[in-house]
This record gives sequence, structure tokens and C-alpha cells, in this order.
Amino acid sequence: MGTSRQGSVRGTVDPFIVMDVMAEAARLEAEGRTIIHMEVGQPGTGAPAGARVAAAKAMEDDALGYTVAKGLPALRARISQLYMDWYGVAVDPERIIITPGSSGAFVLAFTALFDAGDRVAIGAPGYPSYRQIFKALNVEPVDLQTRAENRLQPVAQDILDAAKDGGRKFDGMLVASPANPSGTMLDHDAMRALIEACAAERAAFISDEIYHGIEYEAKAVTALEISDDAWVINSFSKYFSMTGWRVGWMVVPQDQVRRVERLAQNMFICAPHVAQVAALAAMDCDEELQTNMDVYRENRRLMLEGLPKAGFDKIAPPDGAFYVYADVSEYTDDSRAFASEILNEAGVAVTPGLDFDPVRGATTLRFSYARGTADIIEGLARLTAFMSARTG
Repeated sequence: MGTSRQGSVRGTVDPFIVMDVMAEAARLEAEGRTIIHMEVGQPGTGAPAGARVAAAKAMEDDALGYTVAKGLPALRARISQLYMDWYGVAVDPERIIITPGSSGAFVLAFTALFDAGDRVAIGAPGYPSYRQIFKALNVEPVDLQTRAENRLQPVAQDILDAAKDGGRKFDGMLVASPANPSGTMLDHDAMRALIEACAAERAAFISDEIYHGIEYEAKAVTALEISDDAWVINSFSKYFSMTGWRVGWMVVPQDQVRRVERLAQNMFICAPHVAQVAALAAMDCDEELQTNMDVYRENRRLMLEGLPKAGFDKIAPPDGAFYVYADVSEYTDDSRAFASEILNEAGVAVTPGLDFDPVRGATTLRFSYARGTADIIEGLARLTAFMSARTG
């Protein structure tokens, strides 16, 4: 037996199950199998051409040392312009902090806002890493079990009901719109009701907006349209198709800027310089980004038509992002085993709902349609054949 220290309990977080699915899919591919990837929330496209050109030029011309902790001033100014262009909201660039992906922004926000033992409400189903980062920081995540009639989004009454049941107030709330895994969105009235409910409880409000730009029938609402006290987190990973570049941003209340800046200086120094240069260029690649959106629209149409034909008919049409979340309770009470069966038998990687909802996720699956349309067509054909054989 080793004699080394066993480590902090903060390290005993749950695995990110989709990463385990990806690893198993990679193993099968190494054996020669062709796998259709509907598990990962990653665009099938790379960074826009203009971003790649800007990055290559910067590597030739610039030493690319540290930037200031808040990020390149030109990038923060361009993001400020985006808020005016997309939402008609004026945001002071000084409130914008560039981060190592949205994950870095979550760590900064949670560290700046909450102490050990604080309680933060999150909607279930929801992005699994919220829960695990909170646990690592000794902050208690409180799942709000969202309902189908609310399109799997939390509502203000959920906050009141959960506080009443638990006997303790919340110190904060985190929402996502468009949401992962459901793709559903909060409209202006629903967002306002949640912000006002949090304000009444003197609870912090954090809005995860990393899928903004990927919307289908209505523009997503930013929390900044409603309150300057909201903490907003966004990323270049999804709409701008730059997952591996690890660059995101956050908008924080004016009186919290210096607090977050000090944390960023000590935790990360800065987001990768070259990624910031590429991100700035990506923001002016509208034509290419809209071409990506045309692919997502077609993929969404195919999924909403093809999944019910395959037998996955208990779904909510997504408002944004590139996911469909399906109730598969008629087929299984073990979504992880079911996902493994689909991967091994059909050659299609999908994500078990347990990643997103520890209580009800054993009977749900998430399908991603972020890849190319040819992959979506093939994946749906494989799923249809698999389910036909499975159900007889």
C-alpha cells in the first residue's frame, strides 16, 4: 500500500460521463469501427478561416506573451459592440473579462460569489460540470427538478418551493438559455421573473449564455437586458466554433470587476493570447458562421423528423443549441447501459441523461446534432435500424 497522502475530498467529484462515452467511441474507432458522434456538444467545423489566418499571422509577428488578466482591450471592446448589435444593450468593456473558456469563467464566478456551505440553485437537467465545480469548492448545488410543461426550464415558483422544502435560502441561482441538454430557452418574462425572485432573496444570479447565436425561431434573451447585477458567462466555443482554443468571457457587475480581476490574475494570469487574437477575428466572420447555422437548422429538421421515426418520440423541440433531449423510459431504466448498447450495436455515440440529471437521468438520452449533415443522416439511419431490431 502506498504511503502518499490520499488527497482532498474536493477531488472526489463525479466523472463527466460524456467524456467516458467519447473515450469508448475512440477505442472502437481504433479497432476499425466507424462511429457516428451524437454525444459531444462540439461543432463539426473548425474555427472560422479569418480566425485561423489571424492566429497564424500573430504567431509570425508577435511574441504572444501574457496579456493583462482581463484580456485584450480590443477583444473586450468588440464583445461590448456585440451586445449592442445583438441585443441593443450597452455594456462597458471594463465589465468584460476574457477567460480560459467558459469553464474558467464559471470557476471565477463561483469563487468570487460563494463561500463554503453556500447553496446555489440549478435546473435539472443541466450541464453536469456546474454541479461538480460547486462540489469541488464545497458549495452545495441544489437541483430544481424542472417540468415538461415548463420545457425543462426552472421557473420562479421552483425557487420558492425548494427554499420552503429545504428550510434554507439560496445564495445564488444559475440558469442556462439555450440550455444543455434540452436546447430550450427562457423568454424575457421568464428570465425577468427568475432575476426578480433572486433579487428578493438577495441571491446572486448567473446566466450561462454560451449557446447564444445558435437559435432557430427567436433570439435568445441575455440577462443583461434586464439587470446590470446579473453575472453573464459566454464562450467562443459554440457559435464561433472554437472549442479547443479555450477562450470565453464573462460580464460582471461594475462593483465586482476588481474582485474578479484579482482572482483571474492569480488563478490563470490570462486566457491564451493567440486564442484571444483568433477570437477577435472570428467575430467578423459572419458569412461563415451563418453557413454553420444553415447546417444546424437542417440537422435540427432532420432530427425532429427522424428521431420519432426511430422510436424516440418523447422530445421537446429545441429553441437553440444543437441538442435533442429524449425520454426513453419505455425502453430502459439505465440510460448508461442503453447508451453503451447503442454505441456497440449501432455505432452511434449518444450521451446518457445521468450526466445531466442524477435523479431522472436514468431514463433519458441526449442527442447532439452539431456534426455535418451527412453524419446526422447516417446516424438516424443506424438508430432506426437498431431500434427496429431491438423492439421487434
